[in-house]
Amino acid sequence: MRILLIDDEVELVSTLAERLSFRGIEADWATSGREALEKVAEASYDIAVVDIKMPRIGGIELKRMMAEKYPHMKFIFMTGHGSEEDFRTGSEEAGAAYYLVKPVDIEELMKKLNEVLKR
Repeated sequence: MRILLIDDEVELVSTLAERLSFRGIEADWATSGREALEKVAEASYDIAVVDIKMPRIGGIELKRMMAEKYPHMKFIFMTGHGSEEDFRTGSEEAGAAYYLVKPVDIEELMKKLNEVLKR
């Protein structure tokens, strides 16, 4: 399994990538939508974990751009803003039924990754 973590918080994505690698999962990270698009053009990812609120290219827009070019990719959204219900509605609208609320618990992330892969 190869994962791309996308969030403008460097500490969050670098820490999650490190913790996933301890569990045998190859994880790269990007801190902007533009950087994420460059990474997916260079390598194949099974799942992208995308922050909803980022400067310039937001998570929902980024998901749409990536899914158009890479239809095999699956997505999990994460956010630290708004209510869980608002977030669920927004993520379902964008075609992603999976979401995480920050701060992201590594065990919860692992559970969501496994659910997405089984789907």
